[in-house]
Amino acid sequence: MPYWYYDKKDLQNTPSFRDGISNETENRYRKEGARFIIDTGSKMDLGYNTVATGVVYFHRFYMFHSFRTFPRYITACCCLFLAGKVEETPKKCKDIIKVAKSLLTEQKFATFGEDPKEEVMTLERILLQTIKFDLQVEHPYGYLLKYAKCLKGDKGKLQKMVQMAWTFVNDSLCTTLCLQWEPEVIAVALMFLAGKLSKFEVMDWNGRTPRHTAWWDMFVEDITMDLLEDICHQVLDLYSPQTQPSGGESPPLPPPNKQPKNDKKPPSVTPPTSASPVAPTAPKPVTITTPVKNGADVKLEPPKIEPPIRFNYQYTMPPYPPVYAPPPTIPPPPRLPMSGPPPMYPEPPPPASRYPPVNVPPPNYFPPLPGRGPPPPGPPPPRPYYPPP
Repeated sequence: MPYWYYDKKDLQNTPSFRDGISNETENRYRKEGARFIIDTGSKMDLGYNTVATGVVYFHRFYMFHSFRTFPRYITACCCLFLAGKVEETPKKCKDIIKVAKSLLTEQKFATFGEDPKEEVMTLERILLQTIKFDLQVEHPYGYLLKYAKCLKGDKGKLQKMVQMAWTFVNDSLCTTLCLQWEPEVIAVALMFLAGKLSKFEVMDWNGRTPRHTAWWDMFVEDITMDLLEDICHQVLDLYSPQTQPSGGESPPLPPPNKQPKNDKKPPSVTPPTSASPVAPTAPKPVTITTPVKNGADVKLEPPKIEPPIRFNYQYTMPPYPPVYAPPPTIPPPPRLPMSGPPPMYPEPPPPASRYPPVNVPPPNYFPPLPGRGPPPPGPPPPRPYYPPP
């Protein structure tokens, strides 16, 4: 199995960097591609696992290829198309392209070429070879719910913390955290960040032993505070103010409302009231949201696709002319008597009177050797008569 985790120095020496693209520009391209996959998946009503799998494919692909060689939006559509088949939520390629066209400008959609479907289908084979057919991807969502069930405390605050951590996991897809750490490490770090911002302190948890100094030691061993803070800062950098890029290709992620550094909060979310704090079937936590300036969640409806026009194929085939005439009826031969001597064979008619000649010798035909060939013409010799016993 391939190993998909890299050091920070490897993430700064990518094929795009060697192709003349700065690290800041490459990070912006990765963020735009991941955000495009999230928006397209949300508009097509795809699950969070499908969207996250497509984003992971996207990040892994550009560890081997440059953004100059493969445009990011075509790759994003290809990754989402493949992720839909892997996660058993397939979507047609033409439907993904149709939604992509509605989300992109004409200049960006022009990178798809004259035949967008052919571009995506061709790139799919390159994507499969690049990721070495390693299709199964784990995400922090399952670990987040698993770890939250072990925590003890106020149910309301726990629900708020889980919802905030779920939102951070969604936003972490725009970073390269999936290329740096395992999903369980990301889940613990973002739960730690959500607990600090929601002021939920974990004082006790199920399965606690004296050797556990913190609640995450029971799930991930030897994790340091420096590592947790590094992961938290990479996610919080998404909400920091950014300037518009000189190319003007896409605006950055808008920052949330400014607050003091210690009280910094992510975009507010409304936890579901009918679900338990850690229920994995809650509809709200599994919805991938897009942060906006006022902190509300954007609810995207699936596109209305008109039903295809059905044609009435009714075509009457003309009768075929007869290919051959039926053979002429030949009377059956006369029945032989049951007693008495067998009748003499009548002399057969000449061949030309009933059938055309078929064994006519060619011009350079040599006569048969003596003792071979057809019998002499004439009636057959009489057969001897044997009286019945």
